[in-house]
Amino acid sequence: MSFEPGYMRFEKEMQAGIIEKVSGPLVTARGMADANIQDLCLVGQHKLIGEVIEMQSDLASVQVYEETSGLGPGEPLYSTGQALSVELGPGLIKQMFDGIQRPLDRFMETARSPFLTKGTQVPALDRQQRWHFVPQLHTGDSAGPGDVLGTVQETPVILHKIMVPLNCPTGRIRRIATPGEYTIEETIAELDTDLGRQELSLLQKWPVRFPRPVAEKLKPGDPLISGQRVIDTLFPVMKGGTAAVPGPFGAGKTVVQHQLAKWSDVDLVVYVGCGERGNEMTDVMQEFPHLTDPRSGQSIMQRTILIANTSNMPVAAREASIYTGITIAEYYRDMGYNVAIMADSTSRWAEALREMSGRLQEMPGDEGYPAYLGSRISGYYERAGRVRALGREQREGSITAISAVSPPGGDIAEPVTQNTLRVVKVFWGLDANLSRQRHFPAINWLTSYSLYAEQVRRIIDERLGTDWSQTVQWMTGILQEEARLDEIVRLIGVDSVPDAGRVTLDSAKSLREDYLQQNSFDETDAYTSLAKQYAMLKLIQLYDSQSRRALETGLTYQDIDRLGVSLREQIARAKFVPEAQLPRLEQLQQVIQQSFAAWLHEEAGSGRTGESET
Repeated sequence: MSFEPGYMRFEKEMQAGIIEKVSGPLVTARGMADANIQDLCLVGQHKLIGEVIEMQSDLASVQVYEETSGLGPGEPLYSTGQALSVELGPGLIKQMFDGIQRPLDRFMETARSPFLTKGTQVPALDRQQRWHFVPQLHTGDSAGPGDVLGTVQETPVILHKIMVPLNCPTGRIRRIATPGEYTIEETIAELDTDLGRQELSLLQKWPVRFPRPVAEKLKPGDPLISGQRVIDTLFPVMKGGTAAVPGPFGAGKTVVQHQLAKWSDVDLVVYVGCGERGNEMTDVMQEFPHLTDPRSGQSIMQRTILIANTSNMPVAAREASIYTGITIAEYYRDMGYNVAIMADSTSRWAEALREMSGRLQEMPGDEGYPAYLGSRISGYYERAGRVRALGREQREGSITAISAVSPPGGDIAEPVTQNTLRVVKVFWGLDANLSRQRHFPAINWLTSYSLYAEQVRRIIDERLGTDWSQTVQWMTGILQEEARLDEIVRLIGVDSVPDAGRVTLDSAKSLREDYLQQNSFDETDAYTSLAKQYAMLKLIQLYDSQSRRALETGLTYQDIDRLGVSLREQIARAKFVPEAQLPRLEQLQQVIQQSFAAWLHEEAGSGRTGESET
């Protein structure tokens, strides 16, 4: 989280408030009549970072984003007069920040400690690194908010567009830098405006609690392809959509989000670890650099920004971490990129809201959460979506917001989950029973839903030129019929189920174990393209239809079960066929058809089918 260099001058320019009370992350100070709500503050002798969240006359309540142990009454508190903001510019990608945008690697170097040392201030972006700037506009051109002045190749896959800040008035370019190497603070353009000359650099700032304005908000138009079969097939999400992953402890919320961050076909991923365990962020740091993006062939880290405010970091900073992440996502969206933001988890963020609300002695809502919990959650998700950015250059970008929710005991009736489900359009409900069976992803196909499903299936039908929609509809019918037959099996046993029902149970088992279940640690099975997903589904559907045809011609279920063992094993192994060898699945379709044709011919020759028909 940033503030202007030279902030120490506020000690002389403004009368400092005096701290009266310290209650955990909440500090109250008297003598703050000149301060405003949402002002950034410097708290105590160590200059801890805080934000004004309540004003009563000259008494300010400040939420402190650092550890307050040792802070006491009588110490000074300064309001900087600036809003809580993030630094935006080249150098964000591949970085890991804390909840208030302090880069953890350089923080450790400055503090000379692996722990968050109080009062240590580190700029979010490196002031020494030089970037190669290529101008796009020229001297004399008109330039306004959102116009692209030039570009910087930030990573091999992200071309960083240097835009006129959105709070800068329109003017005429007096001077623009020639192609060359510049630090983020050097002036690369000067604008003559009605408000005077404006000097622009590669660096700009934006207050985190205010959405960046756009020219137009658009409807989502493209599906987000995740490579996770249960998601892409049954419960898809659109680019610019919203999704929630609620589930009990150990159900796999974090693993689902890791998979989406790794394999989703977006240009950039912002991963916010909000109040979860530190080892989960450690897994990200260890795994991501060694993973290759299937689209670009580059490392996943070349398009990833990490924000970590884990469970052992200051609680109040969890609340800021969500807004830090979404503001960075909006910045890259305005460049015309499709961005996905993963928040793990919004329950921990809501707990920070509850704690601060309790310390402010506000009237509590359900289960102690503040009465404004619903509006805060909806305000966050409203910042997702597909937009047309400001500026003369036509740019369309999107933010897809995917958040984990951790309801206590897996009870989705609790306030955070319910307020989330009122806003999001995709619900991936994780099932503890499935996770105990080692079924990953543990998304329950009977309780989850997606309001984008029909639109996505129509788009995939057009792109693949297939009957994707009909195939998925058949799959859904099989799984629902299995749920009905399971009740019969539990009551009177599987032997009482007719042969056609036994075929349904076998097909459902194949769909569950061979298709919906996916191994995130297997190099081949971790990601599945749409073409391979369709080919796998058609294998299971073909075996199902051939089995039913065989029943009609006189074979019994026992015959099919005995003869089809080898085919079912080959279908089960289809998930491990590499993407480059998809023709093998087409050959397996032919094998299935030929095998059934041969069995029927043999049975007809033996006279069994004729006897059955008679």
